Amino acid sequence: MEWTMASSGMAEAAGTVITGLLAGGHEAYFVGGCLRDELLGRPVHDMDITTSALPEEVMALFPRCVPTGLAHGTVTVLQNGYSFEVTTYRTESGYADHRRPEHVFFVSDVKEDLRRRDFTINAMCSGLNGVLIDPFGGERDLQLRRIRCVGQAEERFGEDALRMLRCVRFASVLDFAIAKNTWRGLMRQRDKLAHIAVERVRAEVERIVEGPHPQRGLALLLRSGLLPRGKAPFPWTGYDLAAAAARTAGLGNLQDARLRWALLLHALGSSAAAADELLRAWTFPGATRSSVVAVLRVREAWDAALSSVAPDAPGATEGLRRRWIAAVLAHGQSAAEGWLTLLAAAEDAAAGPVPAPDLAQGSAGAATAPPALRPAATVPPALGPAATAPPALGPAATVPPVLSPAAGQQPVYATVQARLLRFWTAAMPLRSLAELAVTGNELAELLQKRPGPWLGVLLNKLLLAAAAGGIANDKQLLLQEAQRMDRDEE
Repeated sequence: MEWTMASSGMAEAAGTVITGLLAGGHEAYFVGGCLRDELLGRPVHDMDITTSALPEEVMALFPRCVPTGLAHGTVTVLQNGYSFEVTTYRTESGYADHRRPEHVFFVSDVKEDLRRRDFTINAMCSGLNGVLIDPFGGERDLQLRRIRCVGQAEERFGEDALRMLRCVRFASVLDFAIAKNTWRGLMRQRDKLAHIAVERVRAEVERIVEGPHPQRGLALLLRSGLLPRGKAPFPWTGYDLAAAAARTAGLGNLQDARLRWALLLHALGSSAAAADELLRAWTFPGATRSSVVAVLRVREAWDAALSSVAPDAPGATEGLRRRWIAAVLAHGQSAAEGWLTLLAAAEDAAAGPVPAPDLAQGSAGAATAPPALRPAATVPPALGPAATAPPALGPAATVPPVLSPAAGQQPVYATVQARLLRFWTAAMPLRSLAELAVTGNELAELLQKRPGPWLGVLLNKLLLAAAAGGIANDKQLLLQEAQRMDRDEE
């Protein structure tokens, strides 16, 4: 078989494995996703092999093997630096937990093996000669851009409830339709998602949100009503999701996965604390959770700043500048830049209204607007004498309101706002305590105090003063300022 979407090294190594199985008197074929992606012109990242050889026969033929799942007939063969899952033809029965089969039977007919698979586009195989064995019409479904179950959809989803999310994921990633009978089977079996571990559900949802067509997948998840039926908490109604869909038009344009999650949670009106709790419950990795929550904390800090400053108050812009710098110092420049990117994404969504998908399921109730999209939040109209306008804005530029009062929840000036905040960030002479020209030990020695919580508070005050340009990042000047601050506290 001539592969165009797989690396030549991997294709050659896989061919060597199949040749070895054939030489041993067994049948062997490329199977599943590698053929699907090759036919679609998508990159092939791994290759699976199905064979009539029993697991022990496979291990006898190849010196470097890993007994990955002998009970299910799977052996991982290592060849020329690549690994290939080689699985014996099998049928399955008795899915008591709606996830794993209780009984596995090895068979001699490859078509029986293909019959047990989830979707027609994954139930194809091919030998070295490139002839496709496709008993269920997978190639035609690829041409029709359709996801269809092998056999009865209700039965397939009842066997393994995770297949319902896989169905949505394939439709989303490939931008395919779902066959009517397959969708009906999913809707009838959706309550069985409660049997699936949170980690498995989260992994599928991640691939949907981080894939090339996330809004397509989210619309299907909304219509299916699957996620509220899982084990993980899902605090939103169908109307919340529908309203959020209109605010996430730019989701697929965000290259950073953490920003996709931050925009989605922002659009759903989640506070940073609620998002942190939710991402923990959904078993997201700590690094992902922390970075997403940091972006939302920057949002909250900036929203609080906007709400606390009267637009026409003297020094309002300087007060906002210091509050923004404090947010950058507290949550990091990466999180601050993430929030500015979301501001632009929010403006993109406002520029071109996206109709919310039809509600297949959902209860009545108004969706919660994200805090930073509330009409009350405005920016003081003038930059003020203490702040320098970015050159592109011009000396007489004004900072427009975050929201157009007539538009309600349309952030029409987000790009201008982001430019100003980026200008303020770029002008910061330092961004972390490590860059501060004085240490905690030096402060404790100068003030003749034992180190304690006061020391961290003082260091952060000095950091803010230096980062905001109120004092030079000079050791002697910082020590003098520390003495002044300490006296004011007495």
